[in-house]
Amino acid sequence: MKKKRILVALVLSAAMVLMAGQALAALPTTGTIFTTDAGCTGVDLNIYGAKSDVYLNGGPDRPGTAGMADGWYYIRVTTPAGDVLGGQAATATGGQAQVVAGKFVGCYQLTDILYTASSGFTVKGYDDSWNGEYKAWASQDPLFSNNQSKTDNFRVKPSVALPPTAELKVKAFYDANANGIDDDGQALAGWKVNVHDGIDWDRYVPADMILTPDDYTVAGYKPIETNWVATTPSTTVLTLDAGDVKTVTIGETCLGAGGGRTLGFWSNKNGQAAMQTLAPYGFLTGLNLRDARGNSFDPAGYSQFRTWLLNATATNMPYMLSAQLAAMELNVKAGFVRVSALVHAPALLSSPPVAGLNSLGFISVDNLMAAANAELGVHGTAFSGDGWRAYQEALKSALDSANNNLNFVQPTACALTFGG
Repeated sequence: MKKKRILVALVLSAAMVLMAGQALAALPTTGTIFTTDAGCTGVDLNIYGAKSDVYLNGGPDRPGTAGMADGWYYIRVTTPAGDVLGGQAATATGGQAQVVAGKFVGCYQLTDILYTASSGFTVKGYDDSWNGEYKAWASQDPLFSNNQSKTDNFRVKPSVALPPTAELKVKAFYDANANGIDDDGQALAGWKVNVHDGIDWDRYVPADMILTPDDYTVAGYKPIETNWVATTPSTTVLTLDAGDVKTVTIGETCLGAGGGRTLGFWSNKNGQAAMQTLAPYGFLTGLNLRDARGNSFDPAGYSQFRTWLLNATATNMPYMLSAQLAAMELNVKAGFVRVSALVHAPALLSSPPVAGLNSLGFISVDNLMAAANAELGVHGTAFSGDGWRAYQEALKSALDSANNNLNFVQPTACALTFGG
């Protein structure tokens, strides 16, 4: 009877562990871990002279870096391919590293808290990898599922003297004028990057890494927020020779509102009231506005303008382009939008040359309106199959996005978070 009770208890314990693991898998682990030196004074250390020199820390105080979930963590060391070299002792019943307030409570020496896989997890330490490359893991899931684990790669190069090294600095800037040059004086901290040379390191900028001489690829991650646009190449390949100190700089900008009002606004009572204070009809008649047939449209009053605006379609593209242009011209005249404001219009890069459009697809509202008005003066019709229709559609789409407050370059950095 006693044996049966023990068996039932073991089965129930196994089931509880399995359910706990499944529940944990539904909630990805946040935060960051990194290998460091004794005392946990180094953040971006990657090369060590002995396995006993490698310590583990996590949850660094860095902008854009989330803290780790509080609790106990299982720790292990593997090869970069995932072969286990060290982990839990056979008699251990809980995690081996504790997180409080988002950080590890101590500086954990890996050879002290782990046990070698070759010994059946009974002898302290972790086994040698064949090439001196390792991966440290921390997880609240004893099965170390990927979405429940945080990792960091490191190298151990035992020798009388450490091998030659080089220094790689990675930084980012907020590109408020969207020109791809760090000339706005806005450092951007917390951007997540990957550094790769056969193994991977994930870091948050600004990062300063001591590496072995080699060829490296530095690639910026995409944040969860989709309104960010890179203004410098997202991937950089470089060679680090012994003694080199090289810097990779990443430029990013974000898009959002800029005061735009839609066609719907200018066709309702609020738009009507704003137009009455502007007395804009002479101003509108000075534009190359078109109707559904491609004829010039010169509104004589609000009722006529409203009807024209509400009936606009893209069957003849100049009609819809005219409607979006009229709305933006009114936005500017009413003081809702600055003519100098930059908008993102990447579709125009494949169009004929556009005055004021930079090589990254950014253009001022003033230049965008001028390009649209000039094109309407040349082509009053653009039906399906017409060669200039695509260009008109690109102009229309850029104005439409601006009128809907989607593509204005923001003066300062927006919200920024990374998954995983």
